[in-house]
Amino acid sequence: MIVNNNQELKSCYYCVNKNIDIDFKDAQELQRFVSHYARIVPRRRTGLCAKHQRKVARAVKRARVMGLLPFIKT
Repeated sequence: MIVNNNQELKSCYYCVNKNIDIDFKDAQELQRFVSHYARIVPRRRTGLCAKHQRKVARAVKRARVMGLLPFIKT
């Protein structure tokens, strides 16, 4: 759990929803962890745990190589 300045507790999305897997082919799911400039959003903003943040980052990078997510947005 991460506590921000407003004392809101953020839980890891994937730890709470245990039946959801991180898959690079699911571009809609990965879009929520990518900023509008197509950059991977850090843990302090997403609220993910370290294990799932690494998996999301790896899945976003794979999706970019496969052409499912853009590398940059102009």
